[in-house]
Amino acid sequence: MKRTPLELAAIATAAVPGLQPTAVAASPDDATDFDAALLETADGRAWRIRCPRGTEASARLETEMTVLRAFDPAVRAELPFQMPAVAGTVRMDGLTTCVYTNLTGTVRDLDTLASGSDRLAREIGTTLAAIHGLPQELVDSADLPSYTANGFRQRRLNELDQAATTGKIPAVLLRRWEQAMEDVTLWRFNPTVVHGDLHEDNLLIDDDRVTAVTGWTDLRIGDPADDIAWLVGSNEPKFIDAVLAAYHEARKEPVDPQLARRAALAAEFALAQYLVKALALGDQEVARDAEAMLAELAADIEASEAAEAEAAVTSRDGVAGAGTEAPASEGGQPAAERPRTADPAPATDAIPLITDGRNG
Repeated sequence: MKRTPLELAAIATAAVPGLQPTAVAASPDDATDFDAALLETADGRAWRIRCPRGTEASARLETEMTVLRAFDPAVRAELPFQMPAVAGTVRMDGLTTCVYTNLTGTVRDLDTLASGSDRLAREIGTTLAAIHGLPQELVDSADLPSYTANGFRQRRLNELDQAATTGKIPAVLLRRWEQAMEDVTLWRFNPTVVHGDLHEDNLLIDDDRVTAVTGWTDLRIGDPADDIAWLVGSNEPKFIDAVLAAYHEARKEPVDPQLARRAALAAEFALAQYLVKALALGDQEVARDAEAMLAELAADIEASEAAEAEAAVTSRDGVAGAGTEAPASEGGQPAAERPRTADPAPATDAIPLITDGRNG
């Protein structure tokens, strides 16, 4: 059941005794999992409430509370951004709702971020590097998921099998993703701490600075490409390149040559995850939205593969005809050319995507 901002404000007063909101507004969040709102009290303080829409989302909020407790003051002081603090919680119908003290900055949509300054792109890259540079003991001590590179690849294959059982994934996408996930050379990476639900709604920006990172419900050790996948949706190569350049500079580790390819794959596959989650929640409207985006992606890929095949044929024809004459037949006419077959396109072309799906 979707809750209005006014209903969320009433719930917040139960979570934080003495809280008396004087103003309330909707807050961006993953609509398949959470209802969220921003509150203001008479003393000028700001608060945020997140209310889960199902048991899985409630479990994620409980995980976030564990994560935020694990980030002691010494760890937080080393980060270039702020993290939220839980002001109070309340359980309703077996689900946990959280109220947080609000942080400095505002959410900006992806188009605004992509068209922003070079400084902002560098800030985002540095933020990603700081998250991926967190000590892995934080995740281990909180008993959160930890994957090796091959273990994570196997997890993706299992998720692909689950998506395939819906019967709603276009065949061209199933084939493309399976080929990529079975290509072991793509999955040679050093696992890092991963935020797991990073996207524009979980970044707070002020004056071209990333002031805070929120939404710590899916922290794990895994593939750093998962935290970069949301950038692919901007369809702005200059922005993506600037973020990744700052990221690699701040990481001070060998560059992962397949990072961008895995990020593009994760952005595509997020649509399948979006569909599976919608079907599990029985949200037919969201499921139809996911199916439409999958169909659009499949059409884009088929068009791209057809264009590459045509270009390959044209290129070979040009090479074959340069500086030579076609052999003549017995009647003096040019002999018919043999049909040519274009090479198959690589399984993981990093094509631009537009996706509203979220990981997790």
